[in-house]
Amino acid sequence: MDALSRANQVRTLRAQLKRDLKAGRVSIGALLLDPPACLEAAKVFDMLLAVPKVGSVKATKILHGCRVSPSKTFGGLSERQRAELAERQDRS
Repeated sequence: MDALSRANQVRTLRAQLKRDLKAGRVSIGALLLDPPACLEAAKVFDMLLAVPKVGSVKATKILHGCRVSPSKTFGGLSERQRAELAERQDRS
């Protein structure tokens, strides 16, 4: 029951972050450089989809341009990948 409770809490926090991204209250660059604990296992692709004006095609192009697999999680990103993705998002 404890694990289920923690999982529900993480899902709730991720959903709130996605709403904040969509509303422009949080930048994806900030999340990439300093991700909260609830995003460690979240896929970068899924969070990119929450950014306004970014769909699946654009998210895939962004990830491939930075040499990042679409299945990569926030916790699995290297420092180079984090910096490159954040810089690319800041330019957009």
